[in-house]
Amino acid sequence: MTEPQDSVLPIRWGIRTDIRDRRRNAARAFTVVNQRHDQIERRSGNLRDAVDGESPLGRYAAAEVEERVDAIETRPAALGKAH
Repeated sequence: MTEPQDSVLPIRWGIRTDIRDRRRNAARAFTVVNQRHDQIERRSGNLRDAVDGESPLGRYAAAEVEERVDAIETRPAALGKAH
């Protein structure tokens, strides 16, 4: 029969190997989770910008509306000066 002290070291080595493997698996899993989180953050940022009118198309449309409003505001002033 083997002595108990002869059994302890192989068990400890096995435990260390299991712990190391679990840490590697956890690190891989967190890498995937972090990538997905970053992707969701980018998408929500794009959506937020679109809602706020911060897209290039939104800026163009807002500038066009602003030009029309300015034109409408200057017409009555010009008509008042002509009479």
